[in-house]
Amino acid sequence: MSVDILQEKIRKMKNPSVLELAPIFSELPPHIAQEEATPAAACVRFGKELLEQLKGIVPAVRVSFAGFALLGPEGIGGMIQVLQSARENGYYVLLDAPEALSPRAAAAMAEGLLGQGSAYPCDGLVIGGYPGSDVIKPFLNYCKAGKDIFVVARTANKSAPELQDLLAGSRLVHAAAADHVNRYGADTAGKSGYTRVGILAAASSAESLRSLRSKYPKLFFLMDGYDYPNANAKNCSFGFDKFGHGAAACAGTSICNAWKEAESDGSDYLTHAQSAAERMKKNLTRYVSVL
Repeated sequence: MSVDILQEKIRKMKNPSVLELAPIFSELPPHIAQEEATPAAACVRFGKELLEQLKGIVPAVRVSFAGFALLGPEGIGGMIQVLQSARENGYYVLLDAPEALSPRAAAAMAEGLLGQGSAYPCDGLVIGGYPGSDVIKPFLNYCKAGKDIFVVARTANKSAPELQDLLAGSRLVHAAAADHVNRYGADTAGKSGYTRVGILAAASSAESLRSLRSKYPKLFFLMDGYDYPNANAKNCSFGFDKFGHGAAACAGTSICNAWKEAESDGSDYLTHAQSAAERMKKNLTRYVSVL
């Protein structure tokens, strides 16, 4: 798959959203934690059941490598099972990759996660971009082979402005990061017009999204942090183009933990997750028409 397929799935479902899966054992519905033999098995069951429930509603999933790695070797094996389940259920599948801090580490990671015969069935990665070009370039050959990467430009966490909104010459740091990414993917545009090298942008900052969209019409935006208190559908609307294309909002806890917000015992967590996902779609499409 490629970003063209992601855009087409979004168009068909009229839902520009991405499910984030980073299960934490202590936050799972009690019956799952009690019925499974290990924390890893419980997290895998939770992920698979959610994917089955939301297929045909949510077009894409973003799986956290770190979240499963915390569970040890069984967690890594479980993550592969979740990725396979997402693929089998028809999702566009992204993996949040570990941070690579050197060119050698980046090259090994790119080959291991995206290379032919990789054990990790995904369509693309979310990677850190702040180490610079020599850490991003090892991933680019895989984009030409059909994979996608989304490079962090601006995150949605509360302290992000401390570094990402500093001035770098005449630009903000995150805008400079987006400019680099725009150059990396210039020759990878597909039928949709979007390149296979996109950015992670902040769902919390309408001003940032508006500015980045006006400057970089060919970049696909993964909008991070829809769950955050200062993020909302109206902010996200500035990340889309005039056709409602070119972006998707990522949400995790608001869907995965919706049963807690409803003060449920967790036995009906799938029903609450589906309601939350449908509510997110309704809120987004209140401001954006996906044509």
